[in-house]
Amino acid sequence: MPGFSGPEALAGLTAQLDRIAPRIDIRSDQIDVLEGPQQFYRNLKDAIRHAKKRVFLSTLYIGNTEHDLISTIQDALSSAPELKLSILTDALRGTREDPEPSCASMLASLVTQFPDRVEVRMYHTPNLTGLRKRSVPKRINEGWGLQHIKLYGVDDQIILSGANLSSDYFTNRQDRYHVFSSDRVTHYFSCIHRAVCDVSFLLQPDPTSSSHTLIWPSSNRAPNPLYNPKGYIGAATSLLLPFTNPHLPPSSSSQPPSSSSSALQKTDTVLYPLLSHPPTINTELPVLRTLLSSSSDLSSYTFTAGYFNPHPIITRTLLALSSKPCSVPGNVLTASPFANGFYNSSGVSGLLPAAYTHLSLRFMQAVRRARASIKLREWQRGIVGKPNGWTYHAKGVWATFATFATSAGHGTAAGPSATVIGSSNYTTRSYDLDLEVGALVITNDETLMRTFKREEEALEKWTREIGEKDLASKNRRAGWRVRAAMWVVRILGGAL
Repeated sequence: MPGFSGPEALAGLTAQLDRIAPRIDIRSDQIDVLEGPQQFYRNLKDAIRHAKKRVFLSTLYIGNTEHDLISTIQDALSSAPELKLSILTDALRGTREDPEPSCASMLASLVTQFPDRVEVRMYHTPNLTGLRKRSVPKRINEGWGLQHIKLYGVDDQIILSGANLSSDYFTNRQDRYHVFSSDRVTHYFSCIHRAVCDVSFLLQPDPTSSSHTLIWPSSNRAPNPLYNPKGYIGAATSLLLPFTNPHLPPSSSSQPPSSSSSALQKTDTVLYPLLSHPPTINTELPVLRTLLSSSSDLSSYTFTAGYFNPHPIITRTLLALSSKPCSVPGNVLTASPFANGFYNSSGVSGLLPAAYTHLSLRFMQAVRRARASIKLREWQRGIVGKPNGWTYHAKGVWATFATFATSAGHGTAAGPSATVIGSSNYTTRSYDLDLEVGALVITNDETLMRTFKREEEALEKWTREIGEKDLASKNRRAGWRVRAAMWVVRILGGAL
């Protein structure tokens, strides 16, 4: 397409990607990479304060004590009479604390205050119904599927992230945050947000009490997933599938660019939206395979997921890329058990850090057998639950191409020219159970490449290399209770 030109390696890559996913050409100066949770929260609140027409927030949940954020939203709605708010969360996670204060009860108060301008939708997985829904404890029922999308849109700007909206994500939980100041990008993702809302429950305050209820409006574009899960999957697939068409994007998402054709010729960056709606839609996995294929001109890559359990296809792709004859060096970053959000958690969820250690060990055993040039590094910044302790929730990919191995001929790496940002943890659960959205961004602008490099290095700063022997040591080895719990979850149709 016009507007983007670059070295042969990138031109060949984008030619392949153009056949897999939709494409939006933008300028590199329309992207801002935020550094940490405090900057993310400041940016989000500032954007909401200045909102004029719309705010749409897709998130797993909003913390039930986020009164500051709710107050910011209330002030924005009060000061801008034309402003409308749409919030999408997950029904299971959003009602977990009911009948105590919860995400749902807090958002119901917003609906009460601004009934004509606030809509709250809650997605419910079709995978947890009937006896299974009644049997699985609330604390772990998210293992059967979630609304995991994170999209934070205000007017014509959007933040793509993996962060949810609660105090730890605003203070001491490390994630990633890319701000896109583009009406075309924002419009595209707003249409996906709207489509998921149209197949989700509607939150309504209960007029007879201070409680709330979830209803299934007759105007919804799918049957209730609790009563007709197969019909729901079919209808939701029909609604979302057009957003993945690389050739003919749906009319609702193909807003004409506001900039002139001459300005479009100056675009130097491409964004490919990614969508996963199990079990029928997944553009992220084929895009990742294409990006990390052994035929591409990669010189190095970094892969990260806070909850490390890569899908088998991703594992095979990384091993093939980093083994002979390609032998592309790779860094894999994941959370130390002391930076895992479930560290010292009560009940079954407290077994999860050890379970992820067990999965890391399996991965490193596969690395050894393949003789792959992959280093596993664990991220730790203090200890969860202790003063100055952080958790790690970042996920993504950075790819540096050999074509860009030098800058101005001085032999120094400019940085990654491609990165993947979004909600997915790249796990079997992400692709078999959860609703995910992300983007692959490719640029030939060296300033943006250096920005990607700084982001990558800022995460690596808090890591140390961990080997197979470390993971297999007595104090790290997963016990029988951990392995048994992993087996039970898998047998019951869930996933980590």
